Amino acid sequence: MKACGLIVEYNPLHNGHVYHIQEAKKISKADCMIAIMSGSFLQRGEPAIIDKFHRAKTALQSGIDIVLELPYRYAVQSSQLFAKGAIQTLYEIGATSICFGSESGNINNFITSYHTLKEKEVKFESILKYYLNQGMAYPQASKLAYEKIGLVSSTLDLSKPNNILGFSYVKSILDHHLPMKPLTIKRIKSNYHELNITGSIASATSIRKELLAKAVINKHIQATIPTETFNQLQHYKQQATIWHTWENYFPLVHYRVMTMTQEELNAIQGVDEGLESRIKQTAKEATSFKQWMQAIKTKRYTWTRLQRMFVHILTNTKKKDYSLVDDTIPYIRILGFTNTGRKFLNVHKKHITTPIVTQLGRDLHPMLIMEEKATNAYYSILPAQISKEMRRQEIAPPILL
Repeated sequence: MKACGLIVEYNPLHNGHVYHIQEAKKISKADCMIAIMSGSFLQRGEPAIIDKFHRAKTALQSGIDIVLELPYRYAVQSSQLFAKGAIQTLYEIGATSICFGSESGNINNFITSYHTLKEKEVKFESILKYYLNQGMAYPQASKLAYEKIGLVSSTLDLSKPNNILGFSYVKSILDHHLPMKPLTIKRIKSNYHELNITGSIASATSIRKELLAKAVINKHIQATIPTETFNQLQHYKQQATIWHTWENYFPLVHYRVMTMTQEELNAIQGVDEGLESRIKQTAKEATSFKQWMQAIKTKRYTWTRLQRMFVHILTNTKKKDYSLVDDTIPYIRILGFTNTGRKFLNVHKKHITTPIVTQLGRDLHPMLIMEEKATNAYYSILPAQISKEMRRQEIAPPILL
């Protein structure tokens, strides 16, 4: 059996994602589709709108055969580390290809650009360092460095978000000489950060915006999502009473900052370059998460970087926690599978040397301890009894559809 891997967040899963699953299965000719999905908190440093178990169930109902959890260690990270954790995990479980959506839609552009970067890597790093020393944020500095070596062009525009992520996936595969075939499909109709719904294919950003503004799934939203997503969004709202946003967590993260010393803040992952002083100072006047972010943000600190930092403050994830783990993949966590997925695991289990985790227990690996803390923080804003019931899913067997 052949498997194709997809690197996803499904926040929430929409019609564009269904198209991706179907096209990936077609061009990879895979028997089994494996999605590796961020858990409670996402790559851009945001809480998932509904929890990982409801999102996993939606994926399994929409054409995915195995849903893996991308560890928190990699999920709330820059594109390079996010890609590395996802690609390595998919390799460990036996995926022979990956397929991602991109603005380019041509895999040869990615491979050619990779070799260009390798040829000019010393120059790229030198230019990147120069711009970073000028006080630029990493995304802007890297974009300018790519321009200087000819990698922001009509061939592959590395200022586009999905091209950037896709390039990180290809780079991770080729850097580590993994026997995986990268594939890409062109994104259709909506841009990654498009804020408004304009048709049946819409960005997850625009769907979340409409969903949270209206507090109900109206006809515009319903036209952009499969029935499975509609059902899981409704079910989660009925159970948890909310769809998660940063504003829900503002009182908690504000309390933590107000009661921490600058030294304690400095120990948190992502709090660098004297940020602890700015965080403490702005906290005194903050009345909402958005206002607080606007007060802290500068040219040097991107919104995404600051959100990741706040996730680490919320989960009390310290720099020393990251130092306890290396860049290997110590386990593969399965959130759910179909009968096809179970068959794939049975066929390939003798070749999978990384331990497979299906539910949390005792004697957890440090990376799983980080995961448990993140999950507890995610559910902490719910009423106590509901939070307790939700957390029971951590020790339950994987979803089987």
